[in-house]
Amino acid sequence: MGFFEKLKSGLKKTKDALLKPVDLLFSSTDRVDDDFFEELFDLLIMADVGGDTSEYITETLRQRLKEKKIKETAGAREEFREILRELVGEGEPLAFGDGMTVLLVIGVNGVGKTTSIGKIAHTLKEQGKKVLLCAADTFRAAAIEQLEVWAQRSDLPLIRQKEGADPAAVVFDAAGAARKQGADVLIVDTAGRLHNKKNLIDELAKINRVIDRELPGAVRETLLVLDASTGQNALVQAREFGRAAKITGLVLTKLDGTAKGGIVLAIRRELGIPVKFIGVGEGIDDLQPFDGKEFVDAFFEGSEA
Repeated sequence: MGFFEKLKSGLKKTKDALLKPVDLLFSSTDRVDDDFFEELFDLLIMADVGGDTSEYITETLRQRLKEKKIKETAGAREEFREILRELVGEGEPLAFGDGMTVLLVIGVNGVGKTTSIGKIAHTLKEQGKKVLLCAADTFRAAAIEQLEVWAQRSDLPLIRQKEGADPAAVVFDAAGAARKQGADVLIVDTAGRLHNKKNLIDELAKINRVIDRELPGAVRETLLVLDASTGQNALVQAREFGRAAKITGLVLTKLDGTAKGGIVLAIRRELGIPVKFIGVGEGIDDLQPFDGKEFVDAFFEGSEA
């Protein structure tokens, strides 16, 4: 099964929660009036699109139908689809330069952060890049052990120290190893603790200073891993982490197990942070670079919209 087929299958719960009720709304009336827009707003809210984004979609649709003098629901349905396409965007690949790229990966426990690192590392290796892993989430022995399993699975080098070690010291060792081995990509697993924001900010700042000093000129990405099944809570996490770090991209996991995939629309609209990877399964190839067109097409595949 290709990734697009997996994406369609993985988004089935979200499609059932979002698109099917919206399709029913479009097909059950010939009039696009205030009641129609009120019901559309309610359906978007129930699909975890969020209040601000639901209002934006509804009001944008209302304005476009007025400007284009569209009164039929068929035309309204196509405008709705186009608004979703615009909201999601085209997707944005990882940044690579002529030298090394460093990926700092953050996220709370349980969102699939370490697993995502393993899958991204595998994908990059398959693309021919020389990848080095760094286990800088030293506050959890399980995180170190889990990353070691992924390193062995993909036959990748891993720099680690014992539990409780200074994360910046592990990154220092990894930077030296990356230089020595001529790595193309260094992926750093960092602790994602929200209970003490100051500690998180200080820790990430210290890690970034080490990278600045040891790997000057390296392209930098800070990826936040979010569990899509948590819906609006994922948006809250993104806001909180955004205050602690300059996030350059998002990794959305567990889209296959949730009806709350509408959160992608809210994140893109309200935070403006590009989604760089999405996960729709447990397999090593089930985390893939995000393609906005594919994402929206997967929603509408087999639909009248």
